[in-house]
Amino acid sequence: MKNQKEQNSSLSSSSPSLVAKLLNAQYHQFLNLLSYSLILCCGIIIGILLHSSLQDISSTSSSPNIQRISQLFLVSSISSPSPPPPPPPPYEPEHFGIEQFLRPPKKIMHDMEEEELLWRASLTPKIKNYPFPRTPKVAFMFLTKGHLPLAPLWERFFRGHEGLFNIYVHSYPSYNQTDPEGSVFHGRQIPSKRVDWGYVNMVEAEQRLLANALLDISNERFILLSESCIPLFNFTTVYSYLTKSTQTHVESYDQLGGVGRGRYSPEMKPRIQLRHWRKGSQWFELDRTMALEIISDKTYWPLFHRYCHHGCYTDEHYIPTLLNIKPSLGRRNSNRTLTWVDWSKGGPHPNRFIRYEVTEEFLVKLRSGGDENRQCYHNGVKTNICYLFARKFLPTALGRLLRLAPTVLYF
Repeated sequence: MKNQKEQNSSLSSSSPSLVAKLLNAQYHQFLNLLSYSLILCCGIIIGILLHSSLQDISSTSSSPNIQRISQLFLVSSISSPSPPPPPPPPYEPEHFGIEQFLRPPKKIMHDMEEEELLWRASLTPKIKNYPFPRTPKVAFMFLTKGHLPLAPLWERFFRGHEGLFNIYVHSYPSYNQTDPEGSVFHGRQIPSKRVDWGYVNMVEAEQRLLANALLDISNERFILLSESCIPLFNFTTVYSYLTKSTQTHVESYDQLGGVGRGRYSPEMKPRIQLRHWRKGSQWFELDRTMALEIISDKTYWPLFHRYCHHGCYTDEHYIPTLLNIKPSLGRRNSNRTLTWVDWSKGGPHPNRFIRYEVTEEFLVKLRSGGDENRQCYHNGVKTNICYLFARKFLPTALGRLLRLAPTVLYF
């Protein structure tokens, strides 16, 4: 009886702890079930997303979708660092040959001052033989006021002969029009300054043209022309005549009277004396050696610049006198100009020609200076070609010149 009471007493005291243990076990089972449910849900969601992504990969490019899948897996993780960029290629110095050093600038406009331009243009190699193939070019230098009214005739003259000539145009600084891109005159204007007829700045313009043309080592012959000049032959004849010539073509003679020796200034003594004084046409044709002498002259040009004023007309006296003073230049000069001009009517300006005066017979006669029996010398050989160019032709003559060019001028 006593044992039974003790058992009842122990059961009554242990029943609360037993209930707690049962509740605790059920709670842990619930947590485990909840965890498994969450893991299952996450797996299902990830599977759905992966399935959707794989379908996108099969129908579109792989690169954007791979990035989307990567984002799915890396939302809660730290992205791995990108690989370092490849090292730069080893430095290889750029090699320049002789052509790169001698290649003239594509644009002839520049910001050089006059003194800088003349200094740069006066640089010349002492070794005369060129160590590379060189095609000599003719520099056609146009001294103008503005546009070239006879440009269509010159366009036809130059057509098809690219690589054998260069063009340089010196116009008034106020002239700012440009030629069309297809024109041979497009972009050929040089930095210019004011020019006045009969003044020393006329020769300065000639020096400026020569200096710019000398920057191109391929230029071998230099011809000065005006906006009223025309060619009397086709380009092939002119180019052959000039590049094969052993002489320059500058008119230089001694003339008595007021328009010759009368223009000499005794203040030029002792370097320039009266016996040195010469006169000639402004329109010259030079080789490279003579052009270099003219742009680099620091002995005689300053005297002309200082004392040749008030009717002296520097453009008619400076170069002819310089050639007479320097025998090395004078001996190689033909002492005649290649540009025909008509002074028969007298006065300070030559005769001008308009449309009705331009005929086939007239143009043919100009080649020999109007005298069919006249003969000139080219490299010591007699020839009936005395002039390659002529002036002054007005714009009204352009139409007839273009019509006669194929049959008379052969271009």
